[in-house]
This record gives sequence, structure tokens and C-alpha cells, in this order.
Amino acid sequence: MNKDRLLSLDVFRGLTIAAMILVNDPGSWSYVYSPLLHAEWHGCTPTDLIFPFFLFMVGMAVSIGMPKTGEARKQITRKILKRSLYLVLIGLFLNAFPSFEFASLRIPGVLQRIAMVFLVIALMHHYMSHRAQIIIGSSLLIGYWIIMTFVPVPGIGEANLESDTNFAAWFDRLFLTDHMWSMSKTWDPEGLLSTLPAIGTGLLGIVTGQLLFRTEEKLHGLAKVFVLGNLLIMAGLIWDMFFPINKSLWTSSFVLYTGGVAMNFFGVLYWLLDVLRYRSKLTFPFEVFGSNAITAYALSGILASLFGIIPLGNSSIHQVLYDGLVDIFDDYYFASFIYALGFVVLCYLPVLLLYRRNIFIKV
Repeated sequence: MNKDRLLSLDVFRGLTIAAMILVNDPGSWSYVYSPLLHAEWHGCTPTDLIFPFFLFMVGMAVSIGMPKTGEARKQITRKILKRSLYLVLIGLFLNAFPSFEFASLRIPGVLQRIAMVFLVIALMHHYMSHRAQIIIGSSLLIGYWIIMTFVPVPGIGEANLESDTNFAAWFDRLFLTDHMWSMSKTWDPEGLLSTLPAIGTGLLGIVTGQLLFRTEEKLHGLAKVFVLGNLLIMAGLIWDMFFPINKSLWTSSFVLYTGGVAMNFFGVLYWLLDVLRYRSKLTFPFEVFGSNAITAYALSGILASLFGIIPLGNSSIHQVLYDGLVDIFDDYYFASFIYALGFVVLCYLPVLLLYRRNIFIKV
């Protein structure tokens, strides 16, 4: 079967990017519907699924779009390193924009974690057997659990999972100092140590691609994906009793649970769009978003920053628009949601223009 273009993967990627923009850009952070917020600490909301979904798709893209044969290993390695570097640089630019205060520049970030996960899993995909990948991925999850729940935290005491005093937070402070998330400065949700289990999320995407395309029989591979996905959800919920599901810590239970949900979600899209060949105008906007996902994400970050600093009257563009929506709807929460929805549409229009002109910007 032809693996070169998977509509379900484009739509899945587009849905995820649209959701990421939606939850990142409310009219007011004081008025956000609870499903559009991350869990306060332990637990998993729909918003907490977005980032692992994207890392899962990175793994699928590696499995489907980067075959092990046909290119010299040096050339493949060069491409992987180049893509990873570009993602890191774009991520650092978005973190620095618009102030460019490098003394307090946040080094970690969404694109930086994507880059690191892509780098590791792409190299593993090309240089290691499937068995070795599974062994290493499992070892990362078990090792991270041991570190976080059994290893004492230097200068603090017993192992714990509190936001400021866990081992990952200590590790981030040790190496990142003043270059962490500005909302905490004592830990980073895309920190260094928690990137290790995130590699497991990417590897689950590779496993999904292998299950689907090892056989010519689509439904046989799809059935395996659904079975494994549900087993992972159950395993994640069981592990949650000992190592709580937590997006900020990217706990091992979080990897299994969200990986299982991602498999099921993608499996449904694959069945509808690539097996049944279902087509709908409803999927087209997400196909457009998915075709230029990184462009849409970067554009949303730049526009959000500009809307917050460009003055309009006695306030900013962002505040004036939100206040206007509050006046129209007389509901702070709904106005905040409509602002976010409008922002998604605003980011969609330039990406649609690129799509119409067959321009696909890739790193």
C-alpha cells in the first residue's frame, strides 16, 4: 500500500495544531472553560492530550516517511540533525520574541522538546532494531519512575512529586538556572529530565506505524493498534495508582495513558479517512493546518505576542478585541472562548493561502 501520504495523519496533525492554538490563546486566562485548561497538577484534561498527541505523530511520521533503506546513513543522519537544529532555533526565537532578553531567555519549550524527541527516535529508527527500540523505550519509562519516586532529591530530602521539590525540578534548576518557564522559575514543564520519558511517547508513534504497515491488510494492522492502544490505557491507569498521571512531569503513566488514547484516536481517523475513504468538508481545514503545522504554530506565537504589545487606543489589540466580545455576549467565559476560536481562524487563513499555492514549509 502507498504510505507516502496519509490523510488521517494530516488531519490528526491539523486537529492537534488547531487545538493547541485554541487552548494557548484565550481572551482572558481568568475566564477559561475547564476542559481547555491543563490539570492543576496530577490528572489529565483534554488539553493535556495535545502535546503528547503531537509527539506521537512525530513518531508516526518517522516510521512512515523515513524508510530505513534507500539513502546512505551519513546523509540520513545529516538530515535528522539539520531538522532538529532548525526546530530548536525556531523554538528559541519564539521564546525570545518580542523582547529578546537573552539573560532570562527560556531555553526549553514545545519545539525544543519536539526536536529532541525527533532527534533520538529518528536515529533509533535508522540504527536500531524494533526490539532494541522497545527495550530502550521501556527502560526509559521504568528508569524515570525509579528516579522520580525512589531517589532522594539533593538538598531537599526524600523523593516526592511536588512541583517545586521533585527530582526533575531540581535537575532543571541545576542546569537551566534562570532560563526556565517564567510562570514558575523553579521548574519547567518542558524540562530536561522529563524529556526522557517523552521519547517513549514518540516511540509509541513509531510502533503504531510499524503495526499498520508491516502487513498489506489494513484492518489487521488497525485491529492491532486498537488492542495495543486500549492495553496501554489500562496499564497507564494502573500505574497511575503508584506514579500519578501528570503532564508537567511527563510521568511514565502519562506516556502509556496518552499514547493509548492517541492510538485509538488515530485509529478512528485512519479507519474513516484511509480505509473507508470518507471525505468531508469538515476535515478540510484540519488537512490544511496539518500540511503546514509548524508554520501555523510559529505564526500563532508571533501573532499572540504582537496582539499583546501593539497599542490600540488606551489598551492593546488583544484587550480591545476581548473587551468588545464581552460587550457583545455579556459572558466573560464565552467571550474568552470566542476570542480563542477567532484566533484559530486568523492563523488558518495564511496557512490556507499557502495550501492553495502548494507551498508546504518544512524544516
